[in-house]
Amino acid sequence: MSTKAIGNKKHLTLADRAAIEHGISNGENFTQIALRINKDSSTISKEIRRHLICVPHFQNEAQRKRSECQHYQNCEKQHICGNQSCHSLCWKCRPKRCSMYCSDFTSRICTRLQKPPYVCNNCTQIRSCSHDFYFYRANYANDVYTETRSVSRSGINQTPESLEQLDRLVSPLLLQGQPLSHIYASNQESVDCSIRTLYNYIDQGYFTAINLDLPRKVRYKKRRKVHRKSDNTGYRKNRSYQDFENYLKEHPDTSVVELDVVEGAGGKSEKVLLTMLFRNCSLMLIFLMDADRHNNVQAVFQWIYDHLGTDLYSRLFPVILTDNGSSFKDPEIFECPGNGPLLSHVFYCDPMASWQKGRLEKNHEFIRYILPKGMTFAGLDQEQVTLIANHINSVARASLNGCTPFKLAQLLIDRKLLDLCGLESIPANQVILKPSLLKK
Repeated sequence: MSTKAIGNKKHLTLADRAAIEHGISNGENFTQIALRINKDSSTISKEIRRHLICVPHFQNEAQRKRSECQHYQNCEKQHICGNQSCHSLCWKCRPKRCSMYCSDFTSRICTRLQKPPYVCNNCTQIRSCSHDFYFYRANYANDVYTETRSVSRSGINQTPESLEQLDRLVSPLLLQGQPLSHIYASNQESVDCSIRTLYNYIDQGYFTAINLDLPRKVRYKKRRKVHRKSDNTGYRKNRSYQDFENYLKEHPDTSVVELDVVEGAGGKSEKVLLTMLFRNCSLMLIFLMDADRHNNVQAVFQWIYDHLGTDLYSRLFPVILTDNGSSFKDPEIFECPGNGPLLSHVFYCDPMASWQKGRLEKNHEFIRYILPKGMTFAGLDQEQVTLIANHINSVARASLNGCTPFKLAQLLIDRKLLDLCGLESIPANQVILKPSLLKK
């Protein structure tokens, strides 16, 4: 059976160091000490050599014996003290002053210190020894370790040059409105730290960009759970959120499209944005409507149906989840466009429960980076709205393992829909999520 300690991979404690000091003072070897504190013997050896305390044998250097210099046997130096009338070799002079004046003086080290235990703790000849003493003391070793640990963990793990290079990469992209997750995913080969570290650098002021330049940095309050009675009357009959969950249990592989409207400063009566999000890839489509009215929503879906056809429409929109807005209360405009057969299933979130289509609500943040609240949509056209959609869909997402919605949509969504909506990819470092996007 092996007697070698396996080790617990933890740092030595003061108690461990006290056990080491006690062990070498009692003449134990490193293996015996290591077994007692469950460490490897090499750990004991490194610990002792790293934390030696040197105690000079003579406080007055002039009292050193001639054997204290390594070179005394071959030394022929004279007059190093400045006394030109002396004709004796300096190492023979009394009192011995070699250590005080000679630049080549090298204190001789005891040969016993060149092998374990490397210290004088248990030396039997310590009273008659003329060499400097070396000891291992647990308290001193623990104090040095604590100080070293504190210093090593302070500051940042970057050189001034690498930090400046990182700042030149990250800060301009943040000022374009790009999320830090997108910057990190798109430039991993140039970033030698984690995304959490980047947040810390910004928070600690090492970058030109500051916390206010981050698109969103807030703490979310815990949501209150509200119990509501089921409303299965009228347009919501068999289309409630509970029905939606039951449908997905029966058809778990069904693709879901979330639907909503984003209003500008003019409210529902002015131009609004109709948004659709495909859950399987987070791709968002955005359509500009003259107002939030039933006939405008119907016109958008009729246009999509006319260009895609029956089969492709039913494959792309098998399930639609939306809220209870007045323009969505006619499910037939989604399920049976063109007064044809049933092609889709529409379900409605519970009242005042927008979190039930949280992916789309979260994606609306990107729109607000470009079109802040309080801004009117009256001056927009569909070409500008498509440009907004292209930049949003080109943002790399941590939830997609660093992939962009557009790139993933090319694998999961028919290309005909992407071409129909004018969607195209934007190079990672050219993505802009600021109002300045529409000024270019």
